[in-house]
Amino acid sequence: MITDDRCRLWAEEAGSGPPLVLCHGGPGLWDYFDDVTDLLRDHARTVRWDQRGCGRSERRGPYSVARSIADLDAVRDQLAGPRMHLLGHSWGAHLALRYALEHPDRVNGLIYVSGTGIDPDRGWHPHYEQNLRLRLGKHRDRWETLGAHARTPAEDHERAILQWSADFANPGTALQHAEHMATPWLGINYDCNAAINAEVKQELGNNDLARRCRELELPVLIVDGTEDIRPRWAVDSLHQALPNAQRVSLAGAGHLPWVENPDEFRRAVSRFLARHSRDTDGWIHREPPDRSRDGDASLGSR
Repeated sequence: MITDDRCRLWAEEAGSGPPLVLCHGGPGLWDYFDDVTDLLRDHARTVRWDQRGCGRSERRGPYSVARSIADLDAVRDQLAGPRMHLLGHSWGAHLALRYALEHPDRVNGLIYVSGTGIDPDRGWHPHYEQNLRLRLGKHRDRWETLGAHARTPAEDHERAILQWSADFANPGTALQHAEHMATPWLGINYDCNAAINAEVKQELGNNDLARRCRELELPVLIVDGTEDIRPRWAVDSLHQALPNAQRVSLAGAGHLPWVENPDEFRRAVSRFLARHSRDTDGWIHREPPDRSRDGDASLGSR
């Protein structure tokens, strides 16, 4: 698909049901939602896309939050229709939230997966760094060695797999999951990563996102994995600010909860989609609420 400034973006559709646009994390990575697409095939028409400069999309800027929002709106306009559901993961959760704040009339519901909240001081980050090194375990020395010098493409690939392995709770399968996430290897866009991360940090410090979130009437589903190395209390202030938010925590899952607790992830997301979907005439079709799963819940407890 083509944006308003003629940038080519890769996108793919699958499944049937209400349109659900997926926003991958990074910044600077590419779409890795193949498992999510499979899980939701009977519940949503998913639209996956590689963000500007990333993966299979054209490798050019500008790289900014505003440009990312505009590109997402082009995806919505060309592939999803007048209204959509949004699912964002990690950085993509922040992008989806920012889009919903800018264009609430174009969103039926927001699914905020493994985001890092809206606290201006990013107090979660030192805890993440500590947890990352602990979770890396025997791979920590190699990861640090690779990070201490300029890397070849093969070394960049190796270091990413080691780092991403820490995003999974089960050490026995973590490397396998990370290798799947890195296949095909499309190369990290570090310029995009640096530019957008710097802007988000400034944005959190300068803008009153909490106030804007308090005015957002859209239904929001916040999904966390209980074993994510990014502390989940970082999302508490966002949850408290949103007037129409439901939060679920998926037991035994890390930063990509659909990988390690797929059944409960599909259950939570599909129920949310069913409750808040609209047909082409704008009518809302809602499932009767299951009170045992509303509000703060821990799904898939063991």
